[in-house]
Amino acid sequence: MKTLTAYFSRRGMNYAGGKLVDLKVGNTERAARLASELAGGALFEIRAEHEYPYDYRECVEVSKEELTSGARPELAVEPGDLSGVEAVILCYPCWCGTMPMPVWTFLEGCDLAGKRILPMCTNEGSGMGRSEADIRRLCPEAVVEKGLSVKGSAVESAGPAIEAWLKENGVI
Repeated sequence: MKTLTAYFSRRGMNYAGGKLVDLKVGNTERAARLASELAGGALFEIRAEHEYPYDYRECVEVSKEELTSGARPELAVEPGDLSGVEAVILCYPCWCGTMPMPVWTFLEGCDLAGKRILPMCTNEGSGMGRSEADIRRLCPEAVVEKGLSVKGSAVESAGPAIEAWLKENGVI
């Protein structure tokens, strides 16, 4: 099965394990790289044209403003032709109960009709939020599988859960 792992991640000051920590590599990127290694296929970073603030609280405010206004931030790089891709492992942090708005831009900009989308959401306790429902609404012609919630601060030990989820979904 030809698979693409697409991810949005944020490094910098993040909330993890009950405190603010400085991440050199975002939790979602670490989880996405692991999923990509297990599943094979290409790895694509969903990155907004603009940088998000380093400061966690400032980033939360920007993400709230983007969600409220329905913003669709421009992507720094477009994903290219996905016609040969059968499954997209979509990795993102839970922001304001859903996906960061650049992920919305990605989903709306790709033709994912007939493709499987496997959502994986990093968070510190909010789970998948309403992201699965949002993906179904944005991609009505795709098959959206049950997502995997991964605690960001425990991503280093999430390998077995990610592997089991990918096996359950027939990706590996």
